[in-house]
Amino acid sequence: MSATVQTPAGSAASQPVLEPMRVSHLDAVMVLENASYEFPWSRGNFVDSLHAGYPAQLLREAPGGVPLGYYVAMAGVDEVHLLNITVAPAARRRGYARFMLDDLVRHCRMVEALSLWLEVRESNTGAQRLYERYGFALVGRRRGYYPAAGGKREDALLMNLPIAPAGG
Repeated sequence: MSATVQTPAGSAASQPVLEPMRVSHLDAVMVLENASYEFPWSRGNFVDSLHAGYPAQLLREAPGGVPLGYYVAMAGVDEVHLLNITVAPAARRRGYARFMLDDLVRHCRMVEALSLWLEVRESNTGAQRLYERYGFALVGRRRGYYPAAGGKREDALLMNLPIAPAGG
C-alpha cells in the first residue's frame, strides 16, 4: 500500500521524509499535538514513549523542513499498537497519514508482527474512514476509553490490520 502525497494545489509533491522522533523534536511535536486534540498527550507521554524505545517517527516536508506529523507505536508479542498518529491541521487530506501508516506497516513486517492495532474515537469518523480504506477492520469497542468534554468519556473503536509477511 503506497500513497501519493499531494501538495495543496493537488500536484504530486516531493516525498516527505520521516526521521526517528527525538526528545529535541518535542517542542514542535507539542505544537501539533495541542493544535490537533482537545485532550492532547502530555510532553511526558512522549518522553516516556521515547525513553521506552517505542517506534516513533516525525514527518517533515523535506529534510530539516517543517514538521507535518508524527506517529508513536508500541511493539508487543507478534503485534504493534499504534498509540498516536497526527497530521498538522493545515496539512491534512494530502496523504500524509497514509504515508506514515505505510512506514509503520513496513516496521511491522521488519519486526515480524502479525497485526497492527489502534483505537479511534467513536466521533472521529474521518479517521475511521481512512483506517477502513487502508484495510483495518472494526473488531471491538472500549467503553469510556477517551476523556470528553464536560468530564464525560467517549468510547473508542478498536481496529485491527492483519500484516502480511514481507513479499507476501
